[in-house]
Amino acid sequence: MNTTQAVVFDAYGTLFDVYSIGQLAQELFPDRGEALTRLWRSKQLEYTWLRSLMGCYEDFETLTADALEFACRSLGLPDDPAARGRLAHAYEHLAPYAEVPGALQSLSPLPLAILSNGSPRMLRAVVENAGLAPRFSRILSVDGLRIFKPHPSVYQMAVDELGVAADRIAFVSSNFWDVSGACAFGFRTYWINRSGAPTEPLGQVPAAVLGNLAELSTVLPV
Repeated sequence: MNTTQAVVFDAYGTLFDVYSIGQLAQELFPDRGEALTRLWRSKQLEYTWLRSLMGCYEDFETLTADALEFACRSLGLPDDPAARGRLAHAYEHLAPYAEVPGALQSLSPLPLAILSNGSPRMLRAVVENAGLAPRFSRILSVDGLRIFKPHPSVYQMAVDELGVAADRIAFVSSNFWDVSGACAFGFRTYWINRSGAPTEPLGQVPAAVLGNLAELSTVLPV
């Protein structure tokens, strides 16, 4: 097996807990916080796929706000732009998973990068607010391509920016659809399956399935 020359991470749900805003959602919309955060995330992803297929790109910050507005309307919540603004802003302060700082430190001899659907401003903010900016040599956004993962051109961007062959890049994501796209492209993929979810029949098999990021350094070929 080829040695690993770089590690590329998905951001949302992999490094950063998208449900860490649940407490704020619960404060703003009592008894509906969990339902809101889950529907919001589901629609956020759905809108990336739909807009890619339609060829009607809007950046991730816009889609995040649109998905939140839809989720609130769908759940019959009060029309409160100020509350939605606070929740959208909270995406810049998502909590990293507890093991993330140590996991990144253990991989530090290798170049580390983020490859995300997030807009550049959102990504810079969440990485800097978590104190993780020094760990990454690149923070790559789909914004310049104007299409979202799992389109192959997004994964090609990592190859081009890092100057590393696809089969020497370890790609890490908690989203199985993302892992599948990266695997089909030619990356060696690692699925962070914190919830014990089943695999999906997308024709792709990750190199390893891990319970959290702390396990990654033990399975990478170096």
